[in-house]
Amino acid sequence: MSKQSMQRISHDPGSDITTQEHVIRRTVAKMLIPFIQLFGLYVIAHGELGPGGGFQGGVLLGASVIVYILVFGLEEGRKRITEKNSDLLVSGGALLYGGIGILCLLAGGNYLQYNALLADPKLASHLGIIGVEIGIGITVAAVMITLFCETVRRDDDD
Repeated sequence: MSKQSMQRISHDPGSDITTQEHVIRRTVAKMLIPFIQLFGLYVIAHGELGPGGGFQGGVLLGASVIVYILVFGLEEGRKRITEKNSDLLVSGGALLYGGIGILCLLAGGNYLQYNALLADPKLASHLGIIGVEIGIGITVAAVMITLFCETVRRDDDD
């Protein structure tokens, strides 16, 4: 291994992280993040069948983006999910959740009474719960990302 590859990272003087360790961290993150996101989607999709659901899956999805930001930096992370997109996801997930409840009201049932949506109450319940879980997952992930990015940005400003 050459001396240049083991030099300290120039943008972080006093750091004990070598260039080699930096490459390892980035490579491991690139390999793990898709699996974390896939597991988050799995938890959301199977939330009505067992433990898990929108909140837990949303936390996993949000955490995967936070890991990306920790490894690659805030600027690179904001290229992947901009502040505008994050804000749209927060409100879009809440709108999906609320919209399903309003559809139930318009169909003559109570708020989130899924069996009022379709003739088959079992299918209506299944689809309604999945829709709500997706909305919760989107909102939780986006809120986590937004809170983390705002905290990091404020710390950098101080």
